[in-house]
Amino acid sequence: MATTPADPRQSAARQPLSQLPLRPSERGMYLPFDQGSRAMLPRGSDLGMLAPSNASMPLLAPRSNDHGMSLPSNVSMPLAPRSNEHGMSLPSNEHGSMMYPFDEAAGNKPLLSWGNEGSIFLASDDHALTRQIQKLHNPDARNVDVRPLFQLIEEVIQRATQSIEGPSQGIISEREALEGKRTFHGLEEIPELPLIIERITCEILCGSNSHETTLSVLKNLGSFSWEAKVVLTLAAFALTYGDFWLLVQIYSTNSLAKSMALIKRLPTIVEHVGSFKNQFEATNNLIGAMLETVRCIVEFGELPAVHIQAEDPEVKAAMSHFPIAVYWVIRSSIAAATQITTLSSRGLEQNLAAITEARELLNWAHKLKAITEHLRITLTNLYRILAEQKDVDAYNRIVQIIYNEMNIDNMKAIKCLIYPADDVPPLYDGPTKKRLHLDVLRRKHVLLLISGLDISHEELYNLEQSYTESRTHAYEIVWIPVIDRSQQWTDTMQIQLETLQKSMPWYSVHHPSVVSNAAIRFFRNDWHFKGRPILVVLSPQGKVLNENAIHMMWIWQNLAFDFTSIREVQLWEQERWKLELLVDNIDPRIQEWIREGKYIFLYGGDDIDWIRKFTTQARSVAQALKIPLELLYVGRSHNKELVRRVCAIITVEQLSHCWQDPSWVWYFWTRIESMIHSKVKLERIDDHGDTILQEIQRLHSHDKTTGGWALLAKGSTILAHGPGKTILLALEERDQWREPGIEPGYVDHFHGRYLEMFPCHRLDFPSNVKIPNSMFCSDCHRNMKKYHSFICCHEDAIAEAGVPSSVVQYEA
Repeated sequence: MATTPADPRQSAARQPLSQLPLRPSERGMYLPFDQGSRAMLPRGSDLGMLAPSNASMPLLAPRSNDHGMSLPSNVSMPLAPRSNEHGMSLPSNEHGSMMYPFDEAAGNKPLLSWGNEGSIFLASDDHALTRQIQKLHNPDARNVDVRPLFQLIEEVIQRATQSIEGPSQGIISEREALEGKRTFHGLEEIPELPLIIERITCEILCGSNSHETTLSVLKNLGSFSWEAKVVLTLAAFALTYGDFWLLVQIYSTNSLAKSMALIKRLPTIVEHVGSFKNQFEATNNLIGAMLETVRCIVEFGELPAVHIQAEDPEVKAAMSHFPIAVYWVIRSSIAAATQITTLSSRGLEQNLAAITEARELLNWAHKLKAITEHLRITLTNLYRILAEQKDVDAYNRIVQIIYNEMNIDNMKAIKCLIYPADDVPPLYDGPTKKRLHLDVLRRKHVLLLISGLDISHEELYNLEQSYTESRTHAYEIVWIPVIDRSQQWTDTMQIQLETLQKSMPWYSVHHPSVVSNAAIRFFRNDWHFKGRPILVVLSPQGKVLNENAIHMMWIWQNLAFDFTSIREVQLWEQERWKLELLVDNIDPRIQEWIREGKYIFLYGGDDIDWIRKFTTQARSVAQALKIPLELLYVGRSHNKELVRRVCAIITVEQLSHCWQDPSWVWYFWTRIESMIHSKVKLERIDDHGDTILQEIQRLHSHDKTTGGWALLAKGSTILAHGPGKTILLALEERDQWREPGIEPGYVDHFHGRYLEMFPCHRLDFPSNVKIPNSMFCSDCHRNMKKYHSFICCHEDAIAEAGVPSSVVQYEA
């Protein structure tokens, strides 16, 4: 067989691929041409691969080598046996013994060893190989975005892999047509990209030793980053892989492709594809493992240096695996490419060599998967750290915008709290059932209603009444639903969300996922949102007028506009301790009783035996004194079901009036709690001269005790109120009254008994409101003790405990 004359440039030192002189090949591509390495392939090569060009090696591989690779034809290095068909040609000496690559720096220890089944695994000297690879890694300052190229590689491999099931019928989907119109961007810093990929293709197909070829590829890609190394190598493999399957798809309909396919003997493979099932499965498994490893390495390269530093211990530990990971990706690419290009030279029978070869590829895939798993765990942790850091930055930005910036309108503040982008309309308009952008809130007073999906019907009903009457004040309400992000979103939650949105006459955020983690953190940390609804007021310029105006809304409704603390102080200065303050306009009958100057007993609790005794005794005293008396049951601040049953008994037995509408009961007690919260917010909690505060505290305390309680008023004047036991006892001891009549007889006698039996009281604060550091008892004026309680949120448990869920208690 004729050989190619020695090239005069053989004495020159070997140069990197990027510096080699070029010669046009007969395939129209420029290929490297250096000393003793490559010559232009003659037309007779059916695989289009380059053959070594030196005096000691033939230009064309002998017919006995079915791999299509040029191998040395001397005495000391015979052709690789047919059983080794995975591209890892191992040289053997004249005695037939196996030779391994050595590392001189490691003391001539073998870097690789053969497993029991003939597969290659790293031996104990991983560090030696790592050092060898690190020496070849000298990246320059180019910042190469390899993501676009990697996406193309994935598409090539995906479409080629799909074609294994059968040749394409030539149908182009709409998605493929659209993708075909896009341009390729992102690698402008590598104008010689096609040439580099073609050179790598030649390198991985023409090498006689896979380990040496891998190191050669690493050397020639030494100026690139780790992610660029693997992506460029994978691109070279994808071209080989795609060329093969493209011919498979079109050779039956394209004359040129048919001639090329016949040269490559592809029809035989297509006709007997089942005979190559094991090889295809093993190769595809390895390709999938390569893709996942490369994906991890690319993601590492995309981590922002602002938040993730290479010096971080976790990053440093992960990057220590990069040399080995990159090595095995390149080496696997060589094996997979050789597997594909040598299929046509194999027999149809599944011999021992094919089975062993498939096992080796599976073992390589297993090794890559192990590396990928470690990298993926590290990436997951880094993504978590990155997300947390981004949330911190976003949170700090929100704080800056809300409290430290002056704006001409409210859009900047609203966007940072709801949704900063303009790509989708984040609002849902309840009345029109349409999605809207945030611009509809520009330069308006905006009340942000922040709550979970468990916002109550009573809260919505009373807010709706105020909102309907507020049109003259020109404020808008936006409901921001907040959920626990660790909780999985379900269909039930979606139905609950949509039901609430459709019932609201105002705007709402169309989905909780729109609201950022940073905004939720701001709601919790700065506005003290802990589950119960809060109502934040923003001015038309985006300034926070009130971090929670919901208590003002419950007490004064729209009279509280514009909901500032100044307005709150003004409203309290107009209030007096009288019955209208407690009952507002809840029940028109009470207003009528007040105008008529009747005696009125408001009472509550859930002890039906006490209720029977109390109502009977009260009517008896009223008849004896011949005074007009009305009794009204106002329930309790919790346990709606028990209150409903008590109210039903009262109605059937005609014991007194009662509120059949649960929202009235809720509103009565919510207003009382709101009054205390308002006073706490204004820092009036220790003002012993604040009569309203002290009386409201006592009244609130009655509801937290077991048994009943009652409040007596004449017209709008409140005469007395206290625990049910004392109220009833004072009525029963009418013969002990020092003065006749309710005033001053009963009132004085009650106060005397109250001081004997109940000198002090208790206050409960829900955990979602501002809690004072200390409080004085309104009766004895001593410092009260502070307790923390954890109460089940189910009403059955609350009824047994007698206190609301999640409270802080003060007891004297």
